[in-house]
Amino acid sequence: MSIDVDRDAEGYLVNPDDWTGAIALELAQEEGIDLTEPHWQILQYIRKYYGEHRVIPDVRHVDDYLATANSINKKEAKKILFDLFPYGYVKQACKISGMRKPRAWSTG
Repeated sequence: MSIDVDRDAEGYLVNPDDWTGAIALELAQEEGIDLTEPHWQILQYIRKYYGEHRVIPDVRHVDDYLATANSINKKEAKKILFDLFPYGYVKQACKISGMRKPRAWSTG
């Protein structure tokens, strides 16, 4: 299966509303990531935040979410995020969750 939605030159979805779980699996494969439950937890949070606010959550919001959801501190949460998405929040987590590439803001 090949992703049949519009993407930019770097592979990010042009329209985040085109995202599906199947697209996430393909994007993850392109990034060399086998999605596990912790990955999906982060992807679902990004999608939920986007759905509620119509903006991509900054990495700080994801760190806060992970810290609260897992009863850990923010430093541990950040480590989890970057262990799961080793090439970074924007490069992998945002892309796999179907977000447009963020312009210029904190990438963690």
